[in-house]
Amino acid sequence: MSSRKPYLSKSKLISAWQCPKRLHLEIHHPEYAEVSARTEALFAVGNRVGGISQQLYGTPESVEIPFNRKMSLMVQQTKELIDGGADFPIFEATFQHDGILVRVDVLIPDGDGWHAIEVKASTSVKTYHKLDCAIQYWVMRGTGLNITSMSLAHINNQFVYQGDDEYEGLLVAEDLSEEVRALEPAVVDLVAKARDAVTGPMPDIDVGTHCSKPYECQFINHCWPMDAEYPITGLGGGKAKLGALVALGLRDIRDVKIDDLGAATQQRIHRVTCAGVPEILDGARQALDALPYPRYYLDFETIGPAVPFWKGTRPYASVPVQWSCHIDDGNGDGSADAMRHEEFLDLSGEPPMRALAQRMIESLGDVGPVLMWTNYEKGVISYLIELFPDLAEPLQEIIDRLYDLHPVVRENYYHPNMLGSWSIKAVLPCIAPHMNYAELEGINEGMAASDGFIEAIDPHTSPERKAELEEQLLLYCKFDTEAMVEIVRFFA
Repeated sequence: MSSRKPYLSKSKLISAWQCPKRLHLEIHHPEYAEVSARTEALFAVGNRVGGISQQLYGTPESVEIPFNRKMSLMVQQTKELIDGGADFPIFEATFQHDGILVRVDVLIPDGDGWHAIEVKASTSVKTYHKLDCAIQYWVMRGTGLNITSMSLAHINNQFVYQGDDEYEGLLVAEDLSEEVRALEPAVVDLVAKARDAVTGPMPDIDVGTHCSKPYECQFINHCWPMDAEYPITGLGGGKAKLGALVALGLRDIRDVKIDDLGAATQQRIHRVTCAGVPEILDGARQALDALPYPRYYLDFETIGPAVPFWKGTRPYASVPVQWSCHIDDGNGDGSADAMRHEEFLDLSGEPPMRALAQRMIESLGDVGPVLMWTNYEKGVISYLIELFPDLAEPLQEIIDRLYDLHPVVRENYYHPNMLGSWSIKAVLPCIAPHMNYAELEGINEGMAASDGFIEAIDPHTSPERKAELEEQLLLYCKFDTEAMVEIVRFFA
């Protein structure tokens, strides 16, 4: 290995802080990475929040340093602005010190120095955010820049958007100056640790909690033994305990001794997996047979943008934009094809929430259980009450009729192929092999549905693409309620 110090970005240092092995793989084996849809969505959210920060902290004279793969050009542009006496905010100011490169979200003139602000899409300051800011402070101070204060701006989740593109109050800035100064020794140690991870052999680090905290590692499927028929991760529970089992050389659930499992749920998963046949208890049939008719199978799709775009909504609130409902009057054979199906989806771009709520109230009638999977629907309807107090009475009546299928199935059913999950996407293929979310084209999970809806209402989306997204959204939401119908039918 070369003795030359490797150039590293702030994000690479944070990777080393989470796990030196992660940084080594990022540099030497990026082909092993698997970037999840969730991670990509988080990047998009960060970009959107960053754009709002420029609106809030900017002035007519503000300058943004554009990204350039030749990092030295960004560093040079920043230096020229500061040396030239810039007295206006600079966005994405870029600095390099001792081989470490940072881009600072916001740099605001403050007397004879600068106030630096890091912007996060989080709703609070996390421990690793302080380290993030400390790295930036260390680099800027190392270049000789006078930093008078260092703050972290995060989302205020109590902010209510009033429209007209006015976002004053969306971000809350917390002064972390004292904390970042105190972390300087930790930054120096981290830089050394990161360089060792890059220039030396792959660090020998066992899997564990750090694989998913604070960030989901893109190498998690490379480091964890996922090639077994029933991987250890299928036991569920904390990553620390699972990591300890992996460190012992265990790869498959069936390799574990049941005496090494303390949690009752893990013991149940182990027992059923070793038996090789699903566990079906009679409690589910008894509970579901007791439900009266008509029965309503309800599912929502929601969006939760960090930067709200409809008046009256809050950051990250689960705003319903679509629903599907299969209605069983008890006269058919219990299949989805024998039921009436109703749905709601408005892609006009106008706020759909009130029309959605009113249509739902009409469709769900006055009597009969409203079946759902987990209590998510309850939270969504509660938010509709917050938005429309005049609809509180009929919406509360729907809440009072909700019936959660998830605990019924969890208590009475487990199949080895569920791999420790009682999500509807894990249960359905085991109960109804002819139905599988993975086979849906395009949109086949909730985050994709949220992103698809937002893309569909974008004025720049072509009519052809909008029509394609509409078809996929309707099919996906309908599939959710069909899935519940099939699950109930299985236990009949």
